[in-house]
Amino acid sequence: MTPEGSGPRPRANDDVEEPCVVRGCGAPSVRHLALAEARKAFTDLPEKGRRAPLCRDHYREWKKATKDARKLDRLGW
Repeated sequence: MTPEGSGPRPRANDDVEEPCVVRGCGAPSVRHLALAEARKAFTDLPEKGRRAPLCRDHYREWKKATKDARKLDRLGW
């Protein structure tokens, strides 16, 4: 016997795509990173918030910029 409505709750803004947080971009976001992680590749990000929505192009740019550091982090396991 399960309580009424105990399934996963739908997110409030599932249909609304956030714009990319990189200044001057505004493309729809496809990934969200921690703001501290995004700052490793993009220094000019807003101070507020915890997450940084990134579009496809800026996410790829972040991956390329932090590739070596992420590889070294994985080797430390």
